[in-house]
Amino acid sequence: MSLKQQLQQSLAGMSLFSSGGQSIVLNEAQQELTCDLAALDTLACSFTRLVLRSSTLTNKSAAELKTIAENLSAKLTYLLEPISPIETDAAGCTVQMRSNPPQKEADRTSYYELLVARAGELSLVRYSRAAGGSREIVAAHVTREVLCRLAGDLSDAAG
Repeated sequence: MSLKQQLQQSLAGMSLFSSGGQSIVLNEAQQELTCDLAALDTLACSFTRLVLRSSTLTNKSAAELKTIAENLSAKLTYLLEPISPIETDAAGCTVQMRSNPPQKEADRTSYYELLVARAGELSLVRYSRAAGGSREIVAAHVTREVLCRLAGDLSDAAG
């Protein structure tokens, strides 16, 4: 059963909650998906971190990781803002992707950050930064369907 299908089943079997938090950890073949949920209701959920770990990423070059990031950029068009690669660290073999453009409000900027790392990890987090302040992790609000689609797309990208 794919990680996407496992996540669908896990969400369907969970009790609804609006505070606290729960983590889901799923495994399939050479991949592990971790989702830190902040809230769950019948239609939607909030998560603070979605991480896919895969041993298939550990031997990739910086150029291969950049290709993975570019392919993800083309696929993840269903998020609040489009995500695109902004920086490649060739020495550390990590590609940093961010919302482009970020969501801007009068006193706050919010954006997704997705790291594609040769350490074997694809990590998606949403950040918010108040004007003049430092950034902080905030919950990303998505439908259950979008969360499961994200899991599937990250899994496919890691191959």
